[in-house]
Parts: sequence; C-alpha cells; structure tokens
Amino acid sequence: MTVTAPTGIPTGAPASRTGRATPPAASVAQPRAWVGWLFIAPNLVGVALFTLVPLVSVVLLSFTEWNLVSGFGGIEFVGLENFVNVFRDPGFWNSVVLTLVYAGVSVPLTTILGLALGLALNRDIPGRAALRAIFFVPYIVSVVAIGMTWLMLMNPSSGLVNQVLGALGLQDAPAWFASSYWALPALIVIAVWGGVGYAALIYLSALQDAPTQLYEAADLDGAGVWTKFRVITWPSLVPTTVFLLVTLFIGASQGFGLIALITAGGPGDATTTLPYYMYQTGFQFYRFGYASAIGMVTFLGVLALTLLTWRAQRGRALHD
Repeated sequence: MTVTAPTGIPTGAPASRTGRATPPAASVAQPRAWVGWLFIAPNLVGVALFTLVPLVSVVLLSFTEWNLVSGFGGIEFVGLENFVNVFRDPGFWNSVVLTLVYAGVSVPLTTILGLALGLALNRDIPGRAALRAIFFVPYIVSVVAIGMTWLMLMNPSSGLVNQVLGALGLQDAPAWFASSYWALPALIVIAVWGGVGYAALIYLSALQDAPTQLYEAADLDGAGVWTKFRVITWPSLVPTTVFLLVTLFIGASQGFGLIALITAGGPGDATTTLPYYMYQTGFQFYRFGYASAIGMVTFLGVLALTLLTWRAQRGRALHD
C-alpha cells in the first residue's frame, strides 16, 4: 500500500496503521556474482582438466611424431604427414570397415528392438514397472561383469548358448570369440542386448508425450492400429529416433571396453575396431602423434555422419 500525496503523486513510502508514511525498508542484499561462480567452479575445473586439455592436446599432437619413451623433448613437428599416412594405412581402413559393420548392425537393431519393447511396455500390462527396471539393468551393469558373463555363456565347449544350440540339433556350433568369423557378430549381440533397455526407456518417455487428441480423433475416424502408428506415433517419435541413432552410433564408434576385455582385437584383427586400433597405436606402439591423427579423422567422420542423419530427418517429424 502506498500513500498518495494531495497532488495525486505517489510518495512511494508505505503507510503505517496511523496513516503516517514510514521510511522504506532496507533493501534485501543481492547475492554477488562470484557466489554463483564458486558453485560451478568445481565442474569448470573438471571440464578444463579432463576434457579441454586432452582435446587441445590431441589436436596439437596430431601434427607431431612423438614416442612417449623419448619424453617431451622427443616431440617433432611433422605437419600433415600423419594425416597422409592415415589414409594410406591398410590397418586403418580395415578398422573403419569393422567399426561400420559393428555400429551399422548393432545400432539399427538396438533402435528397432528398443522401439518394439517401448511400445509393449507402454501398454497397461501386469508388472509393467518391474519389467521396465529389469530391461534397463543391462545398461547400468559394469562392462567387466557383462563381458565375463557372456564369456561364460558363449564358451565353445561348456557355454549355455552352444548347449542350447546343440539341443536344438545344431552339430557345428560357432566358436564365438575364438573364431575370426563369429567374434564380431558375438560382440554385436552383446551390444544389442546391453542397449535395448536404454532405447526402450527413451522411447517410453517420448510416448508419454504423444498427442492424445490425435489418437482420439483417429478413433472417431475408425483408424486401425497400424494407421495410427504410421500417421501419429512414428512421426512423433522421429526426433527421438534420430537422437538414439546419433548417440548410439557415437557410443558404438567409441566402444572399447568389451573388445579390450573379451577379444583384445582378435582373433587376428577380426575385432580391431577404430577405438582399439587407436589404443594399439598409442599405448602398445607408442606412436602418440599418429594415434592422435587417427582420432581426429574418426571425430570428423562421426561428425559428418551425425550431420547427414540430422539433415535426413528434417521435415519428417510430426511437429515440423
């Protein structure tokens, strides 16, 4: 409440119960800007030390030849020589093909099965909450635990998988991780198994925001299940699908733990994907400059595929 002066101009001072104007209350102290910086300082320091510094170091090292054993004094500037050698390296192209097969099969399978599982878990079925948690568990389990479990399951002689295949009449069961032909498909099976729950959870959250009024209108028009999925559900899930394709492909192109634990790139070089090839080049052969150049080329390739995926989905979403 304010007191108005006889001239009609507000005085700005609050009035007391006796009608007398009282002096304005002391202004509330505003927090200083540096207090906010203090709260985010730990994260900023962590990002600078563990993200920015390594990123800049990789870019700089990609133009050098450096053997870690020689120390910092052994760093030699070689310009674009590493990048030229990368494109002439048969081992690099072999790892590119294996990475594209690994990601190109596992990512679409994970997305399709995640969509099917998400649609199933979105229905009113008994134990739905427990089923959602069970399917998501593989995504949060340690890579070491997953690798050891599948090593036992796919053991050529005593594994449960081959015992089941033998019971079904298959005499020559695959040797899985001991076979140069079956090792990569076995890793793809594990990657799909571990990622389906995550994809289903993302699809479930998108289905919760589906436009219910469109489904009601479709029901009034007598649309069937397939028509409603094709016209309403799928267009509303296009942005979610693109997000999953991009993030899963990036994750697959960086996948290192399972391969290092189970196959170590073998047998031979049957599972030497790009991350493991970079590891071999840098930490087994100590060619840090060349490994950094491989990392830069890989980054640019993943960035190009991401931009192509984003460009391909424009205009296909329900709200575009």
